[in-house]
Amino acid sequence: MVRKANEDSLRAQAPVFLVADGMGGHARGDAASQTVVRVFEEHIESGAPSTPERILDAIHSSNDAVRDLSTAGDVGTAVSGTTLAGIAFVDAGADSGCQWMVFNVGDSRVYSWEGDRLHQVTVDHSAVQEMVDAGLLDPQHAESHPERNVITRAIGADEYVDADVWLLPAAKHQAFLICSDGLTKELDDDQIARLLASHTGEDGPSTADVLVEAALGNGGHDNVSVVVVRAMIS
Repeated sequence: MVRKANEDSLRAQAPVFLVADGMGGHARGDAASQTVVRVFEEHIESGAPSTPERILDAIHSSNDAVRDLSTAGDVGTAVSGTTLAGIAFVDAGADSGCQWMVFNVGDSRVYSWEGDRLHQVTVDHSAVQEMVDAGLLDPQHAESHPERNVITRAIGADEYVDADVWLLPAAKHQAFLICSDGLTKELDDDQIARLLASHTGEDGPSTADVLVEAALGNGGHDNVSVVVVRAMIS
C-alpha cells in the first residue's frame, strides 16, 4: 500500500517453495529476488524430491548470480541483494529417507503450522534479533526498534553466503508458512495463527490471499508475499 515497486519474488512448485525479498533501498532489489527464483528453476527438477546437496548448490549459485548484478565499485546500498527463505522436499539418503529441508538467509521466515500452534523454524538474520539473543532488547520491542530493517545476512552481499539449514522429518500431514517480512511487520504470530486456523483455503480465497489481505489492511507498509504449503504424504 506504500511502495511503488514490488521487490518480492516467490516460487511455489514442488519440490521447492520459497520467498525472496529484494533489499529495499538497494540497487536492483527486484532483479535480485527474481534471479534467485530463476536459478532455483534452472537447478531443481520439478515434481520429484531433490537432495540437500542440490538445494545448497542452488543457494550458492543464487548468491553468485545476484553478485553479478552489482557492478565494480558498488558498495553499501548500491549492492544488489535479497533475502531467501524456503522449504524443499528432499531425499536425504538411505538412512534418513525423505525429509523437509528448511533454509534461510535474512529476515524472511519459515513457520511450521500444526493445526493449533504456529512455530517459527527459521531465525532472523537481523540486527534486532542479535540484540534479542544477547539479552539487550525485549522481543516485544523488536518491531519498533529503529534498526528493525537492518539485516545481517543476504544473498549477494558477500562472496560466500552462510545459509541456515534444518532437516525436518516428513510426516503424513504437515503445513508450512513461508513469508517476507511484509507479513510479520503487520501481523503478529497470534494473529497469523488465528487466520491459519480459520481459513483452510478449501472454499473461497486461498489462505495465502487471506493473510496478504490482512497485512495490507493493517497498513501494508512493505511488499507482502506468502506461500502456504499443505503436504499430505502417502
